[in-house]
Amino acid sequence: MKMSTTVRAMQYGQHAITGVLIIVGAVRAIVDGAEPILVSSVSISFIGWYVIGSYALPRVASQRLSVGWLVGLAALWLALSAVSAEFIWLAFPLWLLAGHLMRLRPAILFSIAVFAVVVLAPLLHTATLTYAVVIGPLVGGVFALGISRGYLQLLTDARERQQLIASLLQAQDDMAALQEELGQSQRESGAIEERTRLSRDIHDTIAQGLSAVVLITRAGTGKTFEDATTALTHIETIALDNLVDVRRIVNALSPAELQQGALASALRRMMDRLTAETGIRTEFHAADSTTSLPSTVEIALLRTAQSALSNVRLHADAHHVVMTLDESEDTARLDIVDDGRGFNIHTSGDAAEPTASGYGLHSMRARLRELGGGLDIESTEGDGTALSAHVPLSPSRIQEEGDPR
Repeated sequence: MKMSTTVRAMQYGQHAITGVLIIVGAVRAIVDGAEPILVSSVSISFIGWYVIGSYALPRVASQRLSVGWLVGLAALWLALSAVSAEFIWLAFPLWLLAGHLMRLRPAILFSIAVFAVVVLAPLLHTATLTYAVVIGPLVGGVFALGISRGYLQLLTDARERQQLIASLLQAQDDMAALQEELGQSQRESGAIEERTRLSRDIHDTIAQGLSAVVLITRAGTGKTFEDATTALTHIETIALDNLVDVRRIVNALSPAELQQGALASALRRMMDRLTAETGIRTEFHAADSTTSLPSTVEIALLRTAQSALSNVRLHADAHHVVMTLDESEDTARLDIVDDGRGFNIHTSGDAAEPTASGYGLHSMRARLRELGGGLDIESTEGDGTALSAHVPLSPSRIQEEGDPR
């Protein structure tokens, strides 16, 4: 933005210089006795040709047309200089344009030709030549040519900078998409591995037990009472063993933290561990009503807390963390507030699409959205961070998952 403003200011400056010089030259030429109609017509032609090129050439972006336009402008300037020597000062805009539109060597040759006209024009009109007429335009021409080459370098740098920024943004988007794809692949791979493990466990335990029950039942049909009693005893033993296997498989599906108690207890242990390992002062508050949340809700809130506390460990440089677990009539909410360094939400990935620095936040939000919930984040650099995770509670789901029956 700053570079674009500088380039635009230089363009406006060049237009202003050209306009002032043509007006001053026309007025002085008429005062010195030049034909007003001739001066006006050639001046208007020069201005018209200059305006056409200034607005049309940037849209065409053709160097050949640009050089042709500059040669035509120089021809009109020669006509003005033939009318009056007052117009020789329009050589400065020509030098500026030559350095911008031509390559270096043609620009130098063109500038030398313009300088020759500047020196010869006073001789044709007044038959006199002074050091000021030679030295002044010479220094001004060199300066104008240098300024125009610097202006061209500014344009080149600005263009390269825009291309670099666009490349970085594209690379950032590609990295975010790659991370999302990698995360999706990992989740799918984990799900496949989990299904394979479950199918193997079920086949080796429950399915085999059920097959044994079927065989014992068929073998005991039509036999004596003693044989039937023995078969029932075997069936009972197999059923009890399979019940143990079912409980083991179900327990393996839940997080290890939740196997030692309810969500509130797991979160309290996480906060105590954070204090013990980092020295960060922690507070945990939980409402009594949150002791029997559905397991899916407990798992989602537990994973959110783990990710948030991991960010506190790695990035927040906090001294105090407060966690609150609460449940309203239809929503479970987990709030985590720290007094750390905070961050800029917009540059750290708190957006609809994940970025490299905000992938953890995106993962938390995606997990909660799967249950119809969401994640609210408030943070300011140097003023800490507040996260609020919320998940709706379906009465039917609470009855199904939270009721021991």
